[in-house]
Amino acid sequence: MAKYKITIKKSAAKELEDIPKKDLRKIIKRIQSLAQNPRPHGSQKLSAQSRFRVRQGDYRIVYSVEDKNSIVDIVKIGHRREIYRL
Repeated sequence: MAKYKITIKKSAAKELEDIPKKDLRKIIKRIQSLAQNPRPHGSQKLSAQSRFRVRQGDYRIVYSVEDKNSIVDIVKIGHRREIYRL
């Protein structure tokens, strides 16, 4: 399987700053693992969107996958109780 390039939107990078350090390391590791497998076991496609989400503890990472250019774009990162609110 080809290695994907990880891109993070500015808003998602800002959301990373608010996450406690104990959870931050695990989230970063999970994001890096998406480069090898953008659709790991446990990832779910979000309905009515062309995005996926993966769990890391109480946090969710929402991302889109562009297979043609081998890019995983991290769109949103947040706590499970807040991630899906607009």
